[in-house]
Amino acid sequence: MSKYSKTDEAISRLSPEQFRITQESGTEAPGTGAYLDNKQPGLYVDIVSGEPLFVSSDKFESGCGWPSFTKPVEPAHVKEVSDKTHAMIRTEVRSAHGDSHLGHVFPDGPPDRGGLRYCINSAALKFIPRDDMDAQGYGDFINQVEEI
Repeated sequence: MSKYSKTDEAISRLSPEQFRITQESGTEAPGTGAYLDNKQPGLYVDIVSGEPLFVSSDKFESGCGWPSFTKPVEPAHVKEVSDKTHAMIRTEVRSAHGDSHLGHVFPDGPPDRGGLRYCINSAALKFIPRDDMDAQGYGDFINQVEEI
């Protein structure tokens, strides 16, 4: 079993909004997410499994109303799934171990940083400040987070 996994206990700790988004593939209203304007250096992990997903160094202001990132910190932790809901074809992004719905990825990100925009629901994430990463078991990722 992976060190990052989906457990009944983790699911039971989710707020109704976190459950709706991660377990029922919901979407938070644009402009309302807790991490939309977060500028602190650190790591964003799956609220369910704790698997590392994105670092603040790869976050950018896209104007879309959700936190946006240019790439996952650990590509194996993010899986892409075809999403044909709402009369459009999009690429859904889910956490690999927690199987949480995170958001979608679009090909309209900064061209000089790979061209992708991972548009992610704040409610699917937990933020670990850089100063707490080592103590919380994420020390291996500190070198990918910008200095304070």
